[in-house]
Amino acid sequence: MTMPTKKQHPASTDEPEQVPASGDQAPASPDSAEGELAAANARLLRLAADFENFKKRARQEQEATIQFATLRVAERLLTVLDSLHLALSQAPDGIDGNWLKGIELAVASLEGELAQVGVERIDSVGQPFDPGLHEAIGSEESEDHPEDTVIAELRRGYRMHDRVLRPALVKLARSRT
Repeated sequence: MTMPTKKQHPASTDEPEQVPASGDQAPASPDSAEGELAAANARLLRLAADFENFKKRARQEQEATIQFATLRVAERLLTVLDSLHLALSQAPDGIDGNWLKGIELAVASLEGELAQVGVERIDSVGQPFDPGLHEAIGSEESEDHPEDTVIAELRRGYRMHDRVLRPALVKLARSRT
C-alpha cells in the first residue's frame, strides 16, 4: 500500500513555516478594533437583509408560478364545464333521472373545485355592460331594459381572484331609435 504524498508548493522547502511570535506584531489600537467590529457588524446586517430579501423574492416567485399554473388549468377546465352545461341544457326528454342527477352532481363538484382555487362566475344578466367583464356580440331593441344592459348571456364569464379568465359573451339592450 502506498502512502499519499504531500504536495508542495514549488517555492516551498522542507523547512517548517516560520510563524511570527505574538510579540512581533504591532498591537491593534482600540479605535481600529472598534472600527473593524462596526464594519463587520454592518456587513453582517447587510447580508442578513439581503438574505431576507432573497427569501421573500423566492417565495413571491414560487407563489406566482403556482398561481400561473392554476390559472392555466382553470382556463382549460372551463371548456369542460361549458360542455357539461351544454349537455345538461340539451338533455333529451325521457332520460333516466338518476343519470341526469349524477351529471348535475359532477358539474356542481367541478364548480366547487374551481371555486376552491378562486374561480368565480361573472354575473351578467341585468347588469350594465362592462367591457372589462363582458364581450358584446349582439344587441336587441328593448323597452323593458335601459340601454347597454345585458339582457342575455351566451357564454358564461369567469374570473380568478381579480383577473378575468374569460369575459362573458353577452347580448345588450338598445333603445328604439
